[in-house]
Amino acid sequence: MLLVKDDILTDEGELAVKALHEENLHEFRRHYLEHHPYDQARLFILLSAKEREMLYQYLSPGEMAEIFENIEEEEHPYETYLAEMNPSFAADMFAEMYTDDAVDVLNELDKAQAASYLSLMNKKAASEIRELLHYEESTAGSIMTTEFITISAQQNVGAAMEILKAEAPDAETIYYIYVTDGDKKLAGVVSLRDLIISSDHTLISDIMNERVYSVSVADDQEDVARRMRDYNFLALPVVDFQQHILGIITVDDIVDVIDEEASEDYSRLAAVPDVDTADRGPFSAAKKRLPWLIILLFLGMLTASLIGRFEATLEQVAILAVFIPLIAGMAGNTGTQALAVAVRRIALGDTTEEKKSKILLKEAGTGLITGTICGIVVTITVFIWHGQIFLGLLVGISIFATLTVATVAGAFIPLLMHKFNIDPAVASGPFITTINDIISVLIYFGMATMFMQYLL
Repeated sequence: MLLVKDDILTDEGELAVKALHEENLHEFRRHYLEHHPYDQARLFILLSAKEREMLYQYLSPGEMAEIFENIEEEEHPYETYLAEMNPSFAADMFAEMYTDDAVDVLNELDKAQAASYLSLMNKKAASEIRELLHYEESTAGSIMTTEFITISAQQNVGAAMEILKAEAPDAETIYYIYVTDGDKKLAGVVSLRDLIISSDHTLISDIMNERVYSVSVADDQEDVARRMRDYNFLALPVVDFQQHILGIITVDDIVDVIDEEASEDYSRLAAVPDVDTADRGPFSAAKKRLPWLIILLFLGMLTASLIGRFEATLEQVAILAVFIPLIAGMAGNTGTQALAVAVRRIALGDTTEEKKSKILLKEAGTGLITGTICGIVVTITVFIWHGQIFLGLLVGISIFATLTVATVAGAFIPLLMHKFNIDPAVASGPFITTINDIISVLIYFGMATMFMQYLL
């Protein structure tokens, strides 16, 4: 039975909290610790500060470490809980966490605060954490863990199994055991199954797979996630430029990366850089959003000034103003659709010149088809509505040209940004929409001015 369901305590959760209030150590641990650490974390964040202070007295740093690894910082800031703990207890908790998880938490803290916790830890744990803290954020080095097992290619299976039994309790995963040569370089990989079914006297070099995939410590975490997805790996070794194995990246880390990158791309597509920080105040949120809004404001003023240049055209045929929102809106919509497709294809790794050309050709074809159909529909509708065939043709042809150009622009801009190593998600929906507003105004009023004689 769950401790919490839909952010509400279940009967089991109520029993755990009741035991906590009654200071019944045995009953609390029985109701609380028999559940998965994720469920424990869900109950933990629902407790009051006073209740959590009692909980810290009833749990060991190792038990608390498992809970802390299941707390999402975006929803519940780490600083809140760490401030409630005794500093030595918190430091011991970090030492008990998997190294990569401890690094994730410490990276969210002030540098002075992180240094304080490191100074309180045992030297071995602190050294391992410091080593990972030096790697640049969002790289393979920053998300790898150093709790892994290596064996020598010259050992036999019996000796390897002894090492495995001794080191498995501290390893994050044992499904893959990595093999090193005499120079401690990555030479191969052996699965747990291969070890179990082989005789004790079999040499590791005879059963290992030499075609081992690895990633560089400086590789971007998105590239690592793509590699693990494509090959269905449970873990990937991380190596330096000399092929020495430094750590491993496990599938649970990659799930977090995929979630983080997807959230980040969604934020940028919406021009909202703080979509995951709902706890921030209005001033902090406004500060992050204002730069984009100011840029879009000036682009909008450019659109307005362009319309002003066609004032004479509007004075002669005032009805043209009725269709400005229609044409601009259609351009923005189709451009955003093309943008979403292009960013998605880039995220999937379709970044070769040939594939980029295919994306552009496909979107151009889509723009031509949708533009033609929408143009015909609008032409007929305007003719029936206003009884003016030339006005209908003007709006219809403008829709056709606008949708075609906007679709190509929506796909081309993110592809161009990617070529120059700029995150294509920065080509956000509002940005593409505003750019296409400008394009649509130029096309619409340019054509209206050219064919004014047929509209009067």
